[in-house]
Amino acid sequence: MKKTILLAFVVVVLVVGGAVLLFHKNSPSTNMSDMSGSTSSNSKAVATSKVTISNFSFTPSAITVKKGTTVTWTNSDSVAHTVVETDGRAGPNSQSIDNGKSYGFTYNTVGTFTYHCSIHPDMTGTVTVTD
Repeated sequence: MKKTILLAFVVVVLVVGGAVLLFHKNSPSTNMSDMSGSTSSNSKAVATSKVTISNFSFTPSAITVKKGTTVTWTNSDSVAHTVVETDGRAGPNSQSIDNGKSYGFTYNTVGTFTYHCSIHPDMTGTVTVTD
């Protein structure tokens, strides 16, 4: 009887522990160095010219650059993605970007530009260009 109770206790602990680890791994991060779960338009723009494509999102999802800056998107996912302007303005229009490859676009006009992955339309980002 004691062995059965002990075995049941161990199973419950393992199941609960596994569930906690799984939930923690899949929960969006609020750390600016790992914003992979964020595609929200409420994201604070980060002053950088480098965007990582990982976990089916653009990280950071909102950036700010100076006019004349080339923004580089690097694909760290195991599947291909694109970077395509969304708002009809002069913006990026990449071909398929495979894992480990990069694409660059130079912003020569001040304004806010939105883009997405044409393969995975839920992936979105914003580039704000200042003088």
